[in-house]
Amino acid sequence: MSQDSNTESSIKISDKLPPVICLMGPTASGKTALAMALHDALPCDIISVDSALVYKSMDIGTAKPTAEELTKYPHALINLIDAAQRYSAADFCRDALAEIGKIRAKGRIPLLVGGTMMYFKSLIEGISPLPEANADIRATIEAQAKELSWQAMHNILAEVDPIAAKRIHENDPQRITRALEVFRITGNTLSQLTEIKGDRLNGDVLQFAITPSDRKVLHQRIELRFNQMIAQDFEQEVVKLKARDDLHSDLPSIRCVGYRQMWQYLNNELSHDEMVFRGVCATRQLAKRQLTWLRNWPNLTWLNMEDENNLQQILSTVSKV
Repeated sequence: MSQDSNTESSIKISDKLPPVICLMGPTASGKTALAMALHDALPCDIISVDSALVYKSMDIGTAKPTAEELTKYPHALINLIDAAQRYSAADFCRDALAEIGKIRAKGRIPLLVGGTMMYFKSLIEGISPLPEANADIRATIEAQAKELSWQAMHNILAEVDPIAAKRIHENDPQRITRALEVFRITGNTLSQLTEIKGDRLNGDVLQFAITPSDRKVLHQRIELRFNQMIAQDFEQEVVKLKARDDLHSDLPSIRCVGYRQMWQYLNNELSHDEMVFRGVCATRQLAKRQLTWLRNWPNLTWLNMEDENNLQQILSTVSKV
């Protein structure tokens, strides 16, 4: 019997609802490798918590696990939608809760792994029942703003939802638009609806964050990985996306880190060196935002991404549940 099999047999899962393991961390911190090691050691199934991995045909620039890795370590919620489609936190919560239910029904442990912190937050705390975007209403709001100014639109928001207006800056048209859109669709204010929370995780939830002790090490990993993507023909991947008539630079898929910069390069807006530099910088900024989220996150067990005992630390915690 292999060492991995011995490890798995030593973990006793009780008859109660299996726990959920959440493995969070910034990009390039080693989450995927640790998740695969956990899959070898535990009766668990992996669920991706990544807003970029949901897109089909976007493999290299998202650092998606390879086809061989996905065969050995299947990930739910990868390759869900086309790059022209949109996928919200509410969509994720619906799909993740369904997958968690299936995994627990088999007596196995759901292992959620990724770096999209809003997805984790929505799943753990529940998400407010906000309406989907309405293109017609948004167009009306934007036309009104063009005529009156965004300051005037902020004043209108202050009349219907003073709480949201106080929180949203007058020079933030995207959030002003969303707050007015919600009110015009539902008749309720954004502030009222965000007080309501929908379905969320239940049972034991074990939360781990894998982060660097020295951010320079993470920055080096990010730069190395971006250059590896270039070597793996990331450019050709984006060339194929760009050849489609239904994709444009304002879509969430094309705004993903790396894709935006490669798209600009292919539009002759950036040189190759500028594209690489900006892609690396944007990825570092993403990692910084992820770490900022984590610093304020409750109930976390911290893991050092350079520590070789992370697997054992998680297994020890799971064995006590």
